Amino acid sequence: MNSKRHSLFYGWWVVLTAAVGLFWGPPITVYSFTVFLKPLMHDFHASRAAVSFGYTLHAIAVVISAPLGGWLIDRYGARKVMLPAMAMFGSILLSIRAFSASIWQFYFFYVALGLLGSGGGPIPYSKVVSLWFDRHRGLALGLMMLGIGSGAVIMPSLAQQLIARFGWRTAYAILGSGVLLIAIPVVGAFLREKPQDLGLLPDGAPSGDSTAAGEAATPGLSASDAWHSKTFWLMVSAFFLVSASAQGCLLHMVPMLTDRGITLQRATLGASLMGAAVLIGRVGTGYLLDRFFAPYLAAIFFGGAAAGIGVLWTGGATAVAFVGAFLVGLGLGAEVDIIAYLISRYFGLRFFGKIYGYAFGAFVLAGAVGPLLMGAGFDSTGSYRAPLATLFVSTLVATVLVTRLGPYRYHACQPNENQPMSAPPLGESLRGPRFSS
Repeated sequence: MNSKRHSLFYGWWVVLTAAVGLFWGPPITVYSFTVFLKPLMHDFHASRAAVSFGYTLHAIAVVISAPLGGWLIDRYGARKVMLPAMAMFGSILLSIRAFSASIWQFYFFYVALGLLGSGGGPIPYSKVVSLWFDRHRGLALGLMMLGIGSGAVIMPSLAQQLIARFGWRTAYAILGSGVLLIAIPVVGAFLREKPQDLGLLPDGAPSGDSTAAGEAATPGLSASDAWHSKTFWLMVSAFFLVSASAQGCLLHMVPMLTDRGITLQRATLGASLMGAAVLIGRVGTGYLLDRFFAPYLAAIFFGGAAAGIGVLWTGGATAVAFVGAFLVGLGLGAEVDIIAYLISRYFGLRFFGKIYGYAFGAFVLAGAVGPLLMGAGFDSTGSYRAPLATLFVSTLVATVLVTRLGPYRYHACQPNENQPMSAPPLGESLRGPRFSS
């Protein structure tokens, strides 16, 4: 028994597994799109807005599928949803040559990838990790998001090298083989739905005879109750505005920098630097979420993102532009962690998948609007200055909105408790996520 208590809690292996799965997901379709942009424009003889529209359609497909995917995850479990979705995702990437003769076929290709986004993206992994952790949930979610963060750093450069050597079609196919040969075997072998499956409770406490009770005691509001709450709409509005701003900059970072005379290699470095900031934002935010009030942390990171967009808007030397890219990436990295954490603390875990599906859908929809706005703004004015000014103001508004969320409803358990705390009165004044005495 003693050795069992001192062995590494299996929840941390679940976190690592989730990180591997996420590495082979959004970084391929989202964070690497910026390096595919100009090759696609050249091959299809299309404008930036036309190619960006493919990403917009992809995001709309994710928005449509996310609530349904969340509902399926709540009803049938994460593994039964994510593994088939990942298999289809990898297979579609491998079949790129069948969907690349025209830009319209490319649109179909990217829509198909988007429809599977909720099944192999952050929604199922966030629910699984949230079930495994309570007091250390923020850190666990942050470490899980290392998968996307490291992918945001590595994938753009990897995709650029593959494109330069083999062309953009083969680059997509090679990345698809990584999904099938690496991600699916790892997730299938090591991911476990909840700690009760191994006779544990969240954070590693042995459940003993209380396993059944632990399984039955998952608290949370219904999706309908969350949908009709002011907190949900404040949250979603803030997520929407920041996502549109940060992802608009992310998807156009390479062409934005090369337009200023920066070489393609240094511009790709700028995209990777933004990915590194996403990585830092995710891990750093996860650590801080267990210690400080999440809406105030969000306001700090979102304010920093606004400052970064302001730097990109005003122009400047290469080093200054890189600072702006870093600040925007930091805000984007913090946002994804904060979404999942806030959903769990304000609405609980019982219907986490469906509620997070709505919130994540808004996040992704905004991520489609931002790049489209950037592309259309450039095509109409010949510059990114006007759309960057709009995104700067939007991010400032989001910073204000997130400070209006109020106290948590579902708090972390005390270290010696096995069951979740009951929800405090909604009007109770709390400074942060620390449990009350």
